[in-house]
Amino acid sequence: MSAAHTPRPIDALDVLEADHRAIEQLFDAFERAERNDFERKNTLAQRACELLTIHAIVEEEMLYPAAQEALGADQRIDVDEAYVEHFLVKTLIERFASLKAGDDGFDATFKVLKENATHHIEEEETTLFPEVRRTQMDLVALGARMAARKAALKERIAETATAH
Repeated sequence: MSAAHTPRPIDALDVLEADHRAIEQLFDAFERAERNDFERKNTLAQRACELLTIHAIVEEEMLYPAAQEALGADQRIDVDEAYVEHFLVKTLIERFASLKAGDDGFDATFKVLKENATHHIEEEETTLFPEVRRTQMDLVALGARMAARKAALKERIAETATAH
């Protein structure tokens, strides 16, 4: 097999894009849920919020600081914008601590969460990620660290859930 056909190793951006696809699947499943299937909607919203939270933590702790260092000054605005978009998504996620499916505003809040997250995903994948890929960042090593951090965060969420 020639080098041209050797698949490249999974890197940080692949890890994040896989998160994006999983989040989009949850959004789609929520849209397909029956209007009054509150149990399903609660489960999907909770899972989406967990994935988005873990994803945001990993990006903010690992990708964004490295990207700010590696990118030129004119490209750092994309990272700054990503931080602001995360703030908005996290603010919406916080609303689900007091909202349950069937409550006034639950479906509307989830819709706005989806719209904000979808916009953020699109911008990352069309602007920020291509810029990052052109840098000298070791995205494979970063991806391995991200995977470990994500596993630790998932474990903490599972421990918290079983403690309640």
